[in-house]
Amino acid sequence: MILQRRMLRACRSAARRLKMADSLGTRLTGRELLIRIFAARSVLERVLGPDEKMVGVLLPPTAGAAIVNAALALSGRVAVNLNYTASQSILDLCIERARLKHVISSPMFLSRVKLDVGEKMLDAGELRKQLTTTDKLLAFVHATITPISLLEKLLGLDQIKDSDVLTVIFTSGSTGDPKGVVLTQENVGSNVRAIDALLHLSPADVALGVLPFFHSYGYTTTLWTPLTLEPAVAYHTDPRDAQVVGKLAREHHATILMATPTFLRIYTRRTPAEDFSSLEAVFGAAEKLPTEVCDAFEKKFGVRPSEAYGATELSPLVAANVPPARHVPGRPVDAREGTVGQPILGSRARITDREGERELPIGEEGLLWIAGPNVMQGYLDRPDLTAKVVKHGWYCTGDIARLDREGFITITGRESRFSKIGGEMVPHLTIEEAVNAELGAADGDLMAVVTAVPDRAKGERLIVFHLPMSQQPRDIVKKLAERGLPNLWIPSADSFAQIDELPILGSGKLDLRALGTMAKERFAEGASS
Repeated sequence: MILQRRMLRACRSAARRLKMADSLGTRLTGRELLIRIFAARSVLERVLGPDEKMVGVLLPPTAGAAIVNAALALSGRVAVNLNYTASQSILDLCIERARLKHVISSPMFLSRVKLDVGEKMLDAGELRKQLTTTDKLLAFVHATITPISLLEKLLGLDQIKDSDVLTVIFTSGSTGDPKGVVLTQENVGSNVRAIDALLHLSPADVALGVLPFFHSYGYTTTLWTPLTLEPAVAYHTDPRDAQVVGKLAREHHATILMATPTFLRIYTRRTPAEDFSSLEAVFGAAEKLPTEVCDAFEKKFGVRPSEAYGATELSPLVAANVPPARHVPGRPVDAREGTVGQPILGSRARITDREGERELPIGEEGLLWIAGPNVMQGYLDRPDLTAKVVKHGWYCTGDIARLDREGFITITGRESRFSKIGGEMVPHLTIEEAVNAELGAADGDLMAVVTAVPDRAKGERLIVFHLPMSQQPRDIVKKLAERGLPNLWIPSADSFAQIDELPILGSGKLDLRALGTMAKERFAEGASS
């Protein structure tokens, strides 16, 4: 699947119906969208150097940001969407690693997110002003009249191969320095095919685009899926703006919502029930989807979120449960609550021991590996790091899981979210769930998180960071013991620390790296706490 070629056909077929909208008031039919993409391509071809393969994009999800991404792809260039929730030092590191000469952004947006790209900036607003009458006329002709087969030759799209690089997406840095994940046409294209097979998308579908394009989840599901298939998309710049997101859903009769459990919690609390009345398929991914979040969302909006699972290195989708509204009667079971679903079209899963050497039988818990067309080309300029996680076409997810006989995957923990204490593997998530239950956390909210620091005597020491609470740590410790948690799994009362808010990444995931740093600063041996 060459995405640019699919995009031309999808926009042409949606010539007179809504294809893209955003909360800034933009509303574009397929024809209007294609005209804007061609116009933007003309300007970018004049501004960018002929050898400038990779181009930075630092914009929130809007129609304008989608057009920039599509125009760069039509130019045969690689869009590198940068994380605007990252620190200045991380942003500088990503720009340096991708060797970017230019970053397309907006001064107003940069001032809002308190970031700077210096002389590399190309102001998106100023670029629009460089449009000539000839650009507009050519864009209109190409979007409406020029035969697609001729367009493909003129633009060189017939020369693009499945193995050509489409984008570089930097990992969130939640567990270390960000790495540039190189994704090809086939990587992202295979995900788009799988999403279509899962959801049976049609022109009646409208996706809510609330996820950032710097996150592979947003890049694949809310940028390239609507650009190349039949659905329309409606964008908003901030997934936490529950009322604006609700208004957008109501205005455009949204049917599909891709979100994280963190954002689903926010909508449950703050979005009016009638705003989401048209939703048919809701997904919670990028972190564990608690049953309480599903129950609360379903109770308010009448649609139950389905869990999916992925990783940036896998473009990102690996497995998903099919929402009941999209299940085809007569087909085998394609959803099982408590699991993250079955592997997507073309992908395979296997479980090995922790060393990754021996494949384990069905039902046994171990390290999850994935193979298929969604496995990344590799980490940018880091063949050494690539070789550590991709072996003979199989990618090591770093997650602990088990498979059942129907192929459903149950994630039981993340390798980085286990501690080895007294020689035993201790799961942070299980302890976290128990602590939150004792604190009375409602609707899957997190009031406490668990991490660890090195300990000379036991190997590691469990640490609990919590929001303000009425109970004393010693009371929580006692209740954990009453729940039947093994002694090794119970943090000591002096290992609790209060914080004002939990560290969350822009993608909605828990910032494990920040948690680890906080724990070392406060609790590592020799630290002054």
